[in-house]
Amino acid sequence: MGRVSTYLNFMGNTEEAFNFYRSVFGTEFLGPILRMGDSNPDAESLSSAERQMVMHMELPILSGHVLMATDMLESMGHNLRVGNNTTIVLEPDSKEETQRLYDALSEGSTEFSPLSDMFWGATWGTCLDRFGVRWMFNYVPPSSE
Repeated sequence: MGRVSTYLNFMGNTEEAFNFYRSVFGTEFLGPILRMGDSNPDAESLSSAERQMVMHMELPILSGHVLMATDMLESMGHNLRVGNNTTIVLEPDSKEETQRLYDALSEGSTEFSPLSDMFWGATWGTCLDRFGVRWMFNYVPPSSE
């Protein structure tokens, strides 16, 4: 079943923020906290401090909605600002629906990463739509595909 989530970017304090949100909502993290050094293909180029930063984590909040987050890295030229700190994540049920949504929302986009097969097993991409809303697409095929 597909889901819609919210993705948040932080400049090095994702874990602190999510520990706070966990206390507010009284919920527990979904899965382990993935660190930049865990499986990031660029991990060798990162400092030891950056390897410990959060690559991905998830926390359910209300009515099945999930907050996801990552730490942005200054060494990779990341700069946190209003507009790139929040993303709506779409995880459709099929690759075809993922492509359809990406094509429609990226029409007229000024910033985008095309849908691509990623090392975590998903088809992933992003776009900043013509209205300034950032969208992320993440389709993980069922293990039988």
